[in-house]
Amino acid sequence: MDQSNRLKLLFTLLIMWSVMAACHHKNQQEKEKFVAKPEDMDQQTSKSIENALKFAVLNKGNIDDSIRLPYITIVNNFYFKNDYANIWSHKEKWVPLADSLYNFIENATLSGLYPNDYHFKHLQSLKNKLDHDSLKRTDAILWTKADLMLTDGFMHLLKDLKEGRMNRDSVSLNKKESADSLYGGSLATLLSTKHLTQLVNDAQPKNAGYWALKDCIPKFLDSMDKRIFTYITYPYKTNDAKDSLSFIKTLQKRLVESNCMEPSATLPDSTTLKWSVKKYQKLKGVKLADGKISSSLIKLMNTNDVERFKRIAITLDRYKQLPDSMPEKYIWVNLPSFYMQVWDHDTLVMDSKIICGKPATRTPLLNSYITDMVTYPTWTVPTSIIAKQFLPKLKNNPNYLSHLGMHLVNGKGETISGNDVKWSKYTKGIPYKIMQGSGDDNALGIFKFNFSNNYAVYLHDTNQRYLFKNAARALSHGCVRVQNWEKLADYIAINDSLNLKAGDELRYTTDSIKTWIEQKVNKRISVKNKVSLFIRYFTCEAKDGKIKFYDDIYGEDKAIREKYFADKN
Repeated sequence: MDQSNRLKLLFTLLIMWSVMAACHHKNQQEKEKFVAKPEDMDQQTSKSIENALKFAVLNKGNIDDSIRLPYITIVNNFYFKNDYANIWSHKEKWVPLADSLYNFIENATLSGLYPNDYHFKHLQSLKNKLDHDSLKRTDAILWTKADLMLTDGFMHLLKDLKEGRMNRDSVSLNKKESADSLYGGSLATLLSTKHLTQLVNDAQPKNAGYWALKDCIPKFLDSMDKRIFTYITYPYKTNDAKDSLSFIKTLQKRLVESNCMEPSATLPDSTTLKWSVKKYQKLKGVKLADGKISSSLIKLMNTNDVERFKRIAITLDRYKQLPDSMPEKYIWVNLPSFYMQVWDHDTLVMDSKIICGKPATRTPLLNSYITDMVTYPTWTVPTSIIAKQFLPKLKNNPNYLSHLGMHLVNGKGETISGNDVKWSKYTKGIPYKIMQGSGDDNALGIFKFNFSNNYAVYLHDTNQRYLFKNAARALSHGCVRVQNWEKLADYIAINDSLNLKAGDELRYTTDSIKTWIEQKVNKRISVKNKVSLFIRYFTCEAKDGKIKFYDDIYGEDKAIREKYFADKN
């Protein structure tokens, strides 16, 4: 055999040996390791922790067939820096901090969290063995698993309290070095100070709304119906036989759970299904029990305390996406509640009903600030509305705009006739602007608030003020219509006058705004002290010590639930 072939054979054997060694290591998990004396337990547990972490690093965080450490990178780094010492027990006894952390995990629902996300099921089983079985208490492997799960659970818990669960990729344990120092450093601080409550409280948002909602959870849990019902995804794909069949199976299961249908291995026929739905509607007090499958029916079926708790959890996580500290003064628009609030130094100074975008033309979620205000504004129709609504009608009637008090403007700013345009050649848009002049009939009403954004939306009055009487007010093309726009304008004007800097000149007051409106003057008013604006999507909030739930008008909660909370119970 020549030298080249010998080297190849040697290399092949080396590879095979490495694989076999890895497999051998993988299968060499210690099942039990009994220690004779309590004073020797810490040293043996430390050795077992080191071995378990080496195994877990090679096996995607798994320390055995049932336990996985999602935060293995941070956990491993922490123990490496601390010589793999066990931290939650000492000489076969739990340290007080371990009890505190265990109790916090056990009651994680009080923070809108789920205990089993932090190994509670396994920790509960281990704790029971270690607390009540004198032989098991001498097993270093059990103390090792408990130590690793409490540490991993702490890292995971702190991350969820601080940043929430909805953007799991926002904390990459392999790529984001700050995560190691943040959570590992927090554990080091905890072991030094011994103050778990203070540490977890400091990790959470400072927003008063967050804590008000969180404070309502104990009362909600006390009366919570914890029965788990099948969640129904709707609508299904109408042209997909497999998806529609899956929907019927799920609906059948849900009706059986409510005792509105007898269990059966076969699918119900249309008559049986209709009568079962009708029975469910009567059970729930629906006035018109017609037996029809609709979005309102599925919404009713999906509305239960288990699902409500998920909405609480989602809302708490949405608070965690806000800035660490809110501005001293800001406008808060919550779309599902159809309300706007103005906050000044933690004081609610005004609120107002709003009308927001329809599901097909959603109002965007954003952070911005009011830059200027306009009396008797003109309206330039957004290109999206032109393509979807105006263009088809202009093809049938070139004079359609004149009936709406609107006009067509070319690139030179000239008004042109719809009869001069060959509408048939346009499909997705037009090279013209459609504008509506200022006046009482303008779609924007008589007042508009501009703010920086990429969506061509704003706050404004409306010429359809009667719509504020509606309970459900997702009715606009995307802009936010404000019922009490006059109070908002006054607040911004007064804020500007009170915060006028030396040498500056304010060219408007609340009186001048009223005068321009009375004279029906189109006037742009520059705002000097820009007031921050937050448009958000919170489907529940604390009201008078109780949790008020709002409709998931855009299906945002539904999407998040299916992505992050589908398996949470």
